[in-house]
Amino acid sequence: MAKDSYKIENEAFLVEIAKDPEVKALPKGIFYKVLATGDGKSAQTAAVVSVYYRGSLIDGKVFDDNTKQGYADAFRLRELITGWQIAIPKMHEGDKWEIYIPSELGYGKRGCPPDIPGNSTLIFEIELVRVN
Repeated sequence: MAKDSYKIENEAFLVEIAKDPEVKALPKGIFYKVLATGDGKSAQTAAVVSVYYRGSLIDGKVFDDNTKQGYADAFRLRELITGWQIAIPKMHEGDKWEIYIPSELGYGKRGCPPDIPGNSTLIFEIELVRVN
């Protein structure tokens, strides 16, 4: 039963965040808030993107953070979780967004043990540094 209540709590978080007037919707239940605006190019599906990011759960627990390492990590966009594949192409180089990803577009029912339980809504602060 605890797993069911955790899933419900995470779904309710997205319903509440959607009420924030600064929060905008993307396809498939993803939401985002613009923290900074850039004017660089945007990414296509086959692009390699360099990003600074911090990932957390709805309780604020940070599960990943590369913002203090001094360089942005590069990823092939098509190899990332579905939520990133949908959100990042909407961004431009220099943009910094807080993105709210429903569990089914993140790590789903299985999660990513030990840090991300199943059915977790993911919150990412992402700065798109470069598109290659």
